[in-house]
Amino acid sequence: MSLLAQVPAAADTLAQNVIDTVAQAAQAVAPVAQAAPAAEPVVKDLSVWNLTMAGGWLMIPLALLAVVSIYIFFERLFAVSRASREDAAFMEKIKNFIHRGEVDQAAQLCKDTNTPYARMIEKGVSRIGRPMNDVLVAIENVGNMEIAKLEKGFNWLATTAAGAPMIGFLGTVTGMVQAFFKIASAGAQSNVSTFASGIYQALVTTVAGLIVGILALFAYNYLTSRVNKVMNKLEGKSMEFMDLLNEPAK
Repeated sequence: MSLLAQVPAAADTLAQNVIDTVAQAAQAVAPVAQAAPAAEPVVKDLSVWNLTMAGGWLMIPLALLAVVSIYIFFERLFAVSRASREDAAFMEKIKNFIHRGEVDQAAQLCKDTNTPYARMIEKGVSRIGRPMNDVLVAIENVGNMEIAKLEKGFNWLATTAAGAPMIGFLGTVTGMVQAFFKIASAGAQSNVSTFASGIYQALVTTVAGLIVGILALFAYNYLTSRVNKVMNKLEGKSMEFMDLLNEPAK
């Protein structure tokens, strides 16, 4: 969570740095562009592949971050969806087993159901006969472990959301360095094409970093909201189980 808290401030700083850098580059190359002879415009296809290749080697870590983040998102989405499935008659069956004293059958039903709330209730069933506080603590511990399992990989999404724009800004800086180096090396023979490739790389990596970071941020927030819903369900099941332990058998 601390990484995501830094994203808005980092994004503002990144945007301002990019604007300042591009403005400085425009001021520096304006005299050169005015002195350069007019050249016929060259039309190129701005396809995704061409943009990716123009970004330079920094597009490789950005691509890796994007691929891994996409995999984690869909893998965790399926895991959370499975954890969200609920049997409406489950707690009623558990209640009937417990009131009839059939604890083993209740535990077996939990094993057969194989969901986070079933594993949580199974731990509570195994603690029947002990003080109520011990039963509640055991259930809460299992619930916390189940939530931790569902949040596996979330740190990667948070890191990508904060780090990808920084990598993009690194590409901006390196691209500007290359552009000014080419201008200094060419001297009086400098023209627009001398520094255009460096600025092109700078802007491409910035765009790619922002896209990857934004997608990772949205994925993280969406999965977090889904896990919070599962957490609410687990809390409801635990309270329902504790209530039925206090109910008199009919």
